[in-house]
Amino acid sequence: MSDIHTYTTNVQWSAMRKGKLGTKGMPTIEVATPPEFPGGHPGIWSPEHLFVGSAEICLMTTFLSIAEKSKLVFLNYTSEATGTLEKTDAGMQFTRIVITPTVVVASDDDVERTVKILDKAERYCLISNSMKTEVSIEPKVVVRPLS
Repeated sequence: MSDIHTYTTNVQWSAMRKGKLGTKGMPTIEVATPPEFPGGHPGIWSPEHLFVGSAEICLMTTFLSIAEKSKLVFLNYTSEATGTLEKTDAGMQFTRIVITPTVVVASDDDVERTVKILDKAERYCLISNSMKTEVSIEPKVVVRPLS
């Protein structure tokens, strides 16, 4: 695998404060200014949502990679992320993103190991490592024995 990767996207303005985000071979998504800002649109992905989502998705994919290499068997992974956007001396900035992953495992024996893998995923998430925003996780591991 190469040490350098490039990712290309394109945006086409459509109307008002809306556009379409795309890249070759992938579905196009509608994007807009969020409704909290003048001229914003509810119900459409915003750069703010995508910024927070990028950190959240990266944590999941990093966890999945490490879990697979560690041969961790888990039943489910879900998460929720909250990004805090606030006025700073430098202007509006995301000051913090908190990701709350929930991993379901079948045994109490897997709880500590799962938390360690989540912590490692947090350390190695390339998206959050590339952000100047503080990104932290508040992991939850749920035991649901197999019937």
